[in-house]
Amino acid sequence: MKRIKMVVLGITLFSALSVCAAGTFRAGAAKGNITPELGGKIVGGFSPFPSTHVHDDLWVRVVVLDDGKTRVALAVCDLIGISQDVSDKARQLVQEETGLPARNLLVAATHTHSATSARGNSDFSEKNPEMDAYQKFVTRRIADTVRCAVNNLAPAQIGWGTASEPRHVFNRRWHMKPGTNPMNPLGGTNDIVRFNPGHLNPNLVKPAGPTDPEICFFALQTPEGKPVALFANYSLHYVGGVRGADISADYFGMFNDRIQQLLNADRQSPSFISILSNGTSGDINNIDFSKKHEKMPPYAKMRIVAHDVAEKVHAAYRELKWHDHVTVGAAFEEIELQLRKPTPEQVAYAKAFFAEQKENVKPDPWRQSYANRIMQHDRSPATWKFPLQAFRIGDVGISCIPFEVFCEIGLELKQRVPFKPSFTVELANGTYGYLPNPRQHALGGYETWLGSNRVEIEASTKIVDRLLEMFTRLQKGE
Repeated sequence: MKRIKMVVLGITLFSALSVCAAGTFRAGAAKGNITPELGGKIVGGFSPFPSTHVHDDLWVRVVVLDDGKTRVALAVCDLIGISQDVSDKARQLVQEETGLPARNLLVAATHTHSATSARGNSDFSEKNPEMDAYQKFVTRRIADTVRCAVNNLAPAQIGWGTASEPRHVFNRRWHMKPGTNPMNPLGGTNDIVRFNPGHLNPNLVKPAGPTDPEICFFALQTPEGKPVALFANYSLHYVGGVRGADISADYFGMFNDRIQQLLNADRQSPSFISILSNGTSGDINNIDFSKKHEKMPPYAKMRIVAHDVAEKVHAAYRELKWHDHVTVGAAFEEIELQLRKPTPEQVAYAKAFFAEQKENVKPDPWRQSYANRIMQHDRSPATWKFPLQAFRIGDVGISCIPFEVFCEIGLELKQRVPFKPSFTVELANGTYGYLPNPRQHALGGYETWLGSNRVEIEASTKIVDRLLEMFTRLQKGE
């Protein structure tokens, strides 16, 4: 045991000395396979089902940046979400094994709907439940991959830019003609908007919010110009269209493969690593409900989206200005928010649902799910602390929020964050449901229902204000 402690101490000391190396901007990147065993439940809908095939592997992809004073790591996993317990444990392991401060590591999920869950406990009943085997596996792989990226640190140049791809982003929440919205599974009838209302629905009026077509990215290369890594962000939900019970990284994985091809970065040593993170896509998907549904073979639509986004990034990449050194900074805080509680009427509605169930009769999955959520929230604590993170990488600002964040919130942050360009990584360091802003709460709809959204209606306002305070301190070099 003493020997193990000495080895860990040696690694930590070596890493700390490396961070202190004067002046040189360095970067390293790596990826680790997190594909689960076949037979694990694929999540994403209300009725999970066992996986039967791997179409493409799932990965954790990591980039590490070091400006000689501060070291940060950004890890993105091909998962629908990742629990705060997994994130916390991975960040703890990374600090113990590399010396990189836990607060300087981002652990986020892409939100592919074709993966096994690493979300774990989600009812706020306890902070550190026992992890299942897959969660433990993912935790270990994140830590190991960060360690490999640290091993790959070498002098680098960095550039950043933006592109736009508006053809694939649509607000999935629609205003409907008065009186045409069905009763929601909480027993309510006051929704003004409806999510995923169906193609050419005659009751469509207009989308309930904007979209964000911007692709923000930064790229890294060796001093000789060889690509090292690319980290991009696009505000689009998963695309879907898989075959049966396949495991897939969705369009995120296809983008990473395509941009590597476009940059002629195949078969390098160390490997070129591309990372596409999910932006503020809580109300954004790839479906234009104002048009007729276009049927495509499995994987065809996500390939179109991935390749179009990669082409736009590649065009912007060719115009990048490269920097030999930039300032890197990180801030991490917890914000305490009130948790929503059901009304007495909602509790009575849920109890009535359970009471009316008949033996051997399959209940409505939506009503059953939300009846369970009502009772969970009735038992939950009054408040909870949620992790927030902010990064400065040169002129780039990155906000990190542990929810599926609505597009309007991301657009507000892009406007108000003092670093340009800036973007938000959602499902960061935790997975806690949807985050609408107050305006969208007033419109109702699936993402605002208790159980889909779990925190106070003013939560987004408080989160934005706190992040802006964190960025102000980063701007001052604090």
